[in-house]
Amino acid sequence: MEPTAAASSERKQASLATIVFPIVVVAFAALGAFVPQVALPIGPYVPWLLGFIMFTMGLTLTLPDLRVLKAAPFAALFGLLLQYTIMPFAGLGIAVLLNLDPMLVAGMVLLGCVPGGTASNIVTYLANGNVALSVAMTSLSTVLSPFLTPLLVMWLAGSYLPVDAGAMVMQILQIVLIPVVLGVLVQLFARGFAQRVAGIVPWLSIVGVALVLAGVMAKSAAVVFSAGVAVFVAVMLHNAVGFGLGHLAATLAGLGPRERRAVSIEVGMQNSALAATLASAHFGPLAALPGAVAAAWHNIAGPLLALAYNRADTRAERAAMSARDSAEAEDVRHQPTL
Repeated sequence: MEPTAAASSERKQASLATIVFPIVVVAFAALGAFVPQVALPIGPYVPWLLGFIMFTMGLTLTLPDLRVLKAAPFAALFGLLLQYTIMPFAGLGIAVLLNLDPMLVAGMVLLGCVPGGTASNIVTYLANGNVALSVAMTSLSTVLSPFLTPLLVMWLAGSYLPVDAGAMVMQILQIVLIPVVLGVLVQLFARGFAQRVAGIVPWLSIVGVALVLAGVMAKSAAVVFSAGVAVFVAVMLHNAVGFGLGHLAATLAGLGPRERRAVSIEVGMQNSALAATLASAHFGPLAALPGAVAAAWHNIAGPLLALAYNRADTRAERAAMSARDSAEAEDVRHQPTL
């Protein structure tokens, strides 16, 4: 079946957004790190910006997106379990392995404990994964984050730094859950408005994430260069572990190829802007570095993984075509001549 013009346009917009996202994010991160005086005024508005990003997520969430919870609940719940087990423990393990500062340990744990981000849905789409499953996992992990994120951080990072779980619950409710719910309500009761702005929502999200990252990096500028290499290594390892173990576990659980891709990407990509914001507010600028670095790295590694999946599809299609041609040639060779 040939794709419709609207679907083709949507895919082009998603592809363009995925290419532009890391470029914009890296540029704004560099602005915050190298010219902090320019980005420091953004700092007080970071929670509001993050709330706006979550509002846009709710604005694009529809009930059909969640039908997979009824059609294939095991895949969604299993993926959710992987997300809240693999990533928190991997964050702690990698931080300890690299002998990071306690602040960075807390930041890595927090990065592993936050929910998935909307960028994972776009990457899943580009990787020909199960987008409905990805959206369902993002939605579930976001709804559960006010409860699971503080508890996991307190459990895994509490021995390194004091964790005010109650304050973290309240902040996640304010900047994550309430804005998402408001976005869903607008989408349900003002559908015309939601449809009119749907085309610019991804771009608004990109701008929001970029501004959040610039503000966080400006606040952390004094420690960026002293801890930068170690943090980059930690974040890259963490992301790779999420992609790899997510795919492996989904394979062992018997999920299909498209579901394995969705789970792998969803587990490996976190709402890193949220991690940076929470770490900055509850621990300090140094703890915010893993989330800030991940905001850039995840949006580079994700599209690269999608490209690898697409190349694997191309090789498989070529192999299948070659096998079919060989079979047809063999049939012709064995046909009796007249």
